[in-house]
Amino acid sequence: WLKFCIFCDAETLHPGPIMDSSLVASPMAAFALAPGAAPAQQMLRGAPAAEAPRAEAAQSYDGTLPAALAVASFAGLAAGAQKRRGARRSTARRAVQTAFKTVESDRIFTEAKDLMPGGVSSPVRAFKSVGGNPIVFDRVKGAYAWDVDGNKYIDYVGTWGPAIIGHADDEVLKALSEQMQKGTSFGAPSALENVLAKMVIEAVPSVEMVRFTNSGTEACMGMIRLVRAYTKREKVIKFEGCYHGHADAFLVQAGSGVATLGLPDSPGVPKGATAGTLCATYNDLASVEALLKENEVAAVILEPVVGNSGFIPPTKEFLVGLRELSTKYGALLVFDEVMTGFRIAYGGAQAYFGVTPDVTCLGKVIGGGLPVGAYGGRRDIMEMVAPAGPMYQAGTLSGNPLAMTAGIKTMERLKQPGSYEHLDKITGKLINGILQAGKDAGHAVCGGYISGMFGLFFCEGPVTNFADVTKSDTAKFAKWHRGMLERGIYLAPSQYEAGFTGLKHTEEDIDRTIAAAKEVFAML
Repeated sequence: WLKFCIFCDAETLHPGPIMDSSLVASPMAAFALAPGAAPAQQMLRGAPAAEAPRAEAAQSYDGTLPAALAVASFAGLAAGAQKRRGARRSTARRAVQTAFKTVESDRIFTEAKDLMPGGVSSPVRAFKSVGGNPIVFDRVKGAYAWDVDGNKYIDYVGTWGPAIIGHADDEVLKALSEQMQKGTSFGAPSALENVLAKMVIEAVPSVEMVRFTNSGTEACMGMIRLVRAYTKREKVIKFEGCYHGHADAFLVQAGSGVATLGLPDSPGVPKGATAGTLCATYNDLASVEALLKENEVAAVILEPVVGNSGFIPPTKEFLVGLRELSTKYGALLVFDEVMTGFRIAYGGAQAYFGVTPDVTCLGKVIGGGLPVGAYGGRRDIMEMVAPAGPMYQAGTLSGNPLAMTAGIKTMERLKQPGSYEHLDKITGKLINGILQAGKDAGHAVCGGYISGMFGLFFCEGPVTNFADVTKSDTAKFAKWHRGMLERGIYLAPSQYEAGFTGLKHTEEDIDRTIAAAKEVFAML
């Protein structure tokens, strides 16, 4: 009997419960597994024993001690095994979305390819680097997204950064609804611009004046014209793998979407447009000084924390050195904080690292999920911008009241105590858990995080610049990405993009994500 009980407890016999509750309700019921009872296979799947075999088994019981011990052993082993399996299955159910389907997403995307280039409005959304069709979203709320097939995801893209307080925040929606009653666009000054401008100036160390735009790309376009106008120099230094929007001057070794598609540069960009763009190596001061020595440079422009080649943090010495070199050679230092602004700290990367640039570009978070951008800096520099000065830049929808309203409400929420502590806690747990799961499964992985921004690479690391990024196993990342997607975890569909957490992500969300990562890593 004992041997039979132990045999029944083996996972290899059947993955289902050994017996249902009716079979362990009394010692007699255990004898339903005796010879002549219902087939063991039936009962091992949890089917109730037939009454006749139960009675037959009961009549054959002679009350001997060995039989009683066998019953007790069987009941204990069965209950323990069922409890252990239940715990394992409960965890698995939390990690795996069993009803994953993409029929409607596939239909919509197939139609979209006949209507829009590649079927999307921005290249990385097409899933080119991870394979398969993209997921078509239907709605979002908090930390979650639902697609048109009804699949639910824990979202770590957050509309590429802006959803830091959560999608469709109730307070933001209420304020937007009230503003919509007054109008959606003025094309004229509004008091809301003043409110958001004051908040930006108060928070960001380098900003004494600010100009609002409609996107991060537009902000960077205005910025590069401004630094050239102010310094009366044409050349600028950018860094390999840093992305500053799709303006011609910046599409040189630009990372992000360009790297995702395997395009070193974009066709259609005239040679003259990039002739004044010099490229240095991120986290390498010597490469920067070599260019500064040989050229009259208007500005050194960088993402203070790279997010468009995956997540690459700077060393503090690198940022301090750039500040010193820029000043030494008469160039302006520009931080493109479209991604890091109000995300890694309320005052952005410059507040986090304690290094103040001359000009800053912003976007994403300051619009609370609506289209927005901004560039700002020292007063003497910004007074070059029209109509205060001769450097022209304009925009029909710039400073529109809806974007200003959403930005104000978002930043009010971020100022509340504990916001960035929460981001740091959950993001650290997330990335450390994923990295440990990958290493435990024997994969070469590395990564890191700062506050609500993180990244993962399929290589040994460390990753300090774009050349290191290119050593990543993008094919393995693609398989991992798909496995996570099928388990309800939505991550950026490219190895060359950072991930984002928000205030609505919970400990349970993080635990479920790590559990899913363990499963997928084990399958690779």
